[in-house]
Amino acid sequence: MDRDLSLDYIREYYGVPAEPGRRVEVYGKPGVIVSGVNAYIVVLLDSAKPTDTEPYHPTDGVRYLGMGKIRKMTPGQARYRKFKDADWFEGTFAEWLGID
Repeated sequence: MDRDLSLDYIREYYGVPAEPGRRVEVYGKPGVIVSGVNAYIVVLLDSAKPTDTEPYHPTDGVRYLGMGKIRKMTPGQARYRKFKDADWFEGTFAEWLGID
């Protein structure tokens, strides 16, 4: 796994154990850290689909727990995630897939 420099910064600056796979409670909702972006931890809540991650401030309403596992996306979820992340693409998901 590639090192996430955002999480390195968060660990050093905020003094929290932010790392991929770390279980957290964010405002009372359980989840797992999947990555970092800028100075935020990116969390997959247990109640969310694997494509629906959210950034949270590393010290605001976050309780750090033990290590866990990051749920994998299905191939279909991964395709949809790539579509959502493609800011340059202005078509529909069907067009992204090449379906007419």
